Amino acid sequence: MISKFLSLESEKKNRILNAALKEFAQKGYKNGSTNEIVKSAEISKGLLFHYFKNKRELYLFLFDYCIEVLLDDFYNKINLSQSNIIERLRQFSMVKIKMLERYPDIIRFVEVAFKEDSIEVKNEIEERTNKLSDTNLKKAFEGIDVSRFKEGIDVEKAINIIIWTFEGISNTEIKKAKLTPLGKIDYDRIIDEADVYIEMFKEWFYK
Repeated sequence: MISKFLSLESEKKNRILNAALKEFAQKGYKNGSTNEIVKSAEISKGLLFHYFKNKRELYLFLFDYCIEVLLDDFYNKINLSQSNIIERLRQFSMVKIKMLERYPDIIRFVEVAFKEDSIEVKNEIEERTNKLSDTNLKKAFEGIDVSRFKEGIDVEKAINIIIWTFEGISNTEIKKAKLTPLGKIDYDRIIDEADVYIEMFKEWFYK
C-alpha cells in the first residue's frame, strides 16, 4: 500500500506528508489525530487508509521518510574528504544549523519522535535510532587523520571535547532561532565563534 502512496502526484503526496508532520509534531503519536490529518490534507479518511494500514504505519513511514530527507541533504553538503576532524566537525555544526531553516517541520517531528513514549511505536523508533547512530557515526568519522594530534594526547577524549563543543554551539543557536519570530540565524556570527574554538583546539591538540 505504501508503494501506492509513493507513486502519488507530488502535490497530493506533499499535502498528506505536511499534514501528518504538523499533527504529530504538535501532539505526538498518541494524541495525533488521523481525522485532523485528512482534514488538513483535504482527503478522505478512507483514502489515507488506502495508502497506510493504520496510524502506526503512517507514523513509522513518516519517521523513515524524514530521516532519509535529512541524511541525504546532510551528506550532500558535507565534504568527507576533509581529513581534519576539527574542520569536519565545524562543517557538521553549520550544516545542522542551516537545516533548521530548510526543514523546520521535519526537524520538529523528528525531535518529538525521538522522545515518543507510546508503546505502539517507542521500540520501533528506538531500534531505528540505534541503527542510524551506529551507521552514521562510522560514516561521519571515516578517513580522519589522527596523526595531526600531538604525542601524548588522548585522541578519543580530545575528539569528544571537540564534538561536545560544536554540538553545544549548534544546539544553542537552534534554540535561539526557535525563539525568534522568523527563526533567522546569524551565520556570520556563528562562524566567527566557531573559528575561535577551532584555533584553540588546533593549539591544544595538534602538532
